[in-house]
Amino acid sequence: MTPISSTSDAASWKPPRRPISWAVATGIAALLAITPIAAVLALGLAPTAGIWTHLASTVLPRYIWTTLTLTVAVGLGTSLIGTAAAWLTSMCVFPLKRIYEWALLLPMAVPAYIVAYVYTDLLEYSGPVQRTLRALFGWTTRADYVFFEIRSLGGAIATMSLVLYPYVYLLARAAFLEQSLCVLEASRTLGRGPWSGFFRVALPLARPAIVVGVSLAMMETLNDYGVVDYFAVATFTSGIFDVWLNMNSPSGAAQLAGLLLLFVATLLYLERRSRRRRRFHGATTKKKMSSEYALSGWRAWGASLFCATPVILGFIIPAVVLGRYALGQIDAIAWNAFLRAALNSLVLSGGAALACVALGALMAYGMRLNTSIWSSALTRLAVLGYGVPGAVLALGTVVALGWLDASADSFARGAFGVSTGLIFSGTALAVIYAYTTRFLSLSFGAFEAGLGKITPNMDGAARTLGKTPAQTFRRVHLPLIGGSALTAAMLVFVDCMKELPMTLILRPFNFETLATYVHQYASDEMLAEAAPGALAIVAAGIVPVIVMSLAITRVRLRPLRDGVFSS
Repeated sequence: MTPISSTSDAASWKPPRRPISWAVATGIAALLAITPIAAVLALGLAPTAGIWTHLASTVLPRYIWTTLTLTVAVGLGTSLIGTAAAWLTSMCVFPLKRIYEWALLLPMAVPAYIVAYVYTDLLEYSGPVQRTLRALFGWTTRADYVFFEIRSLGGAIATMSLVLYPYVYLLARAAFLEQSLCVLEASRTLGRGPWSGFFRVALPLARPAIVVGVSLAMMETLNDYGVVDYFAVATFTSGIFDVWLNMNSPSGAAQLAGLLLLFVATLLYLERRSRRRRRFHGATTKKKMSSEYALSGWRAWGASLFCATPVILGFIIPAVVLGRYALGQIDAIAWNAFLRAALNSLVLSGGAALACVALGALMAYGMRLNTSIWSSALTRLAVLGYGVPGAVLALGTVVALGWLDASADSFARGAFGVSTGLIFSGTALAVIYAYTTRFLSLSFGAFEAGLGKITPNMDGAARTLGKTPAQTFRRVHLPLIGGSALTAAMLVFVDCMKELPMTLILRPFNFETLATYVHQYASDEMLAEAAPGALAIVAAGIVPVIVMSLAITRVRLRPLRDGVFSS
């Protein structure tokens, strides 16, 4: 490390001014992300011919209550499963631990609506589970026994918790592995046991990342349409689709979307408020393997069973059912169309992942450099897209890009006498733009959580050595938050592979993805025909998920790069 040359240099150093270029770049990125949301809100200003009065007197209170219940319950379920599993696989030794480290991420690759289809097929009255029970116990009708109704609010909570808990597990595990182990070792020397060390040391240090993961899961719950529609659970999102498609009122749907944005904004405010005055910075960057808690006896097998349960319910059972159906359809697959859809999904998802990582890093670091209220407010508005239903956000994208196409065409006609037609609308670029707007919150949250664990003193030290903000980010922050960057890219990629509503609305003509391929059959409850495409989506998500888990594991093993501040 290059030392500060003299006392006079240190004495003459002044706090750097806020870099204007980063503020401008952050503002432009935020405005690009805000534009579709602003278009939806502008559309909501149109008159709605008394729809609000009708909704308020009939279904709106039920929409609000069900949405709150579903969101809070899924948040609790994902936080319990994800945090406990992350702690066990990070700090404890028990049978099959190395397998669970990556296997616990597998449910993230399965679309929630596919899990809903599978369990409805298994648990409904005519399904194999109830048929077996009736045969075993001699029951003849449903009145003879009590059985869990999968098409219910409880079924939606269970289904979403099984699919969404990896958001919490992923970020919590990265936080546990990136913690300075000297702190945990110090707690052990002071007599703290495993439980006390977890609740009083590790959990508070990992709390920012856990809160971000829970917030992502809750916003994904607010956005879901496939599960609640299939289970006939009247949530706010299903109401938006009902008003838009059945009542033929895009303006009314946009107004409901605006109200849903208030839910998302409240959720983000509570998440920020819960972390206020609770910042934790590691006193040292030492990262080495410490002695893990070696579990034995029933504790070891109990931990193994706890980690196995969400994997079995959230991935293995759906994969087995889909695989059985797919084997029966393998001769009927049109391989050219199938492979073209897979390639389209990879291109769209990869492009959106790169765009989200670049913009998320820019905005998160821009907020670190510029803490003004305007910069913070603009950035917070830009990441609200994750809480907007995909179809409504697609509507905003159509409006915004349609205006841009009309403006370009008008300019070309006036200046050159030619028509440009549609340049942006109905292209793959429009789909990537909508994906980026929708999933920017994932990358921003991951980068913000990663940067939040780096003490601001490191920024000051780099600046005293003459490094610019860009050099500081590249040479100081980026090596320390590599796990967060990879996490952000993979989260966006897997979610884009599963995204359906925006793809259906914005895709070019005769342009299929795996999600639309599955939707063609799944919407008609033809699960057997949808199984090959659903398995392909799952398979595409598995490899990135495993790579991501292995990379996060290496965070603890990777020594801090020497000479970060030198030269």
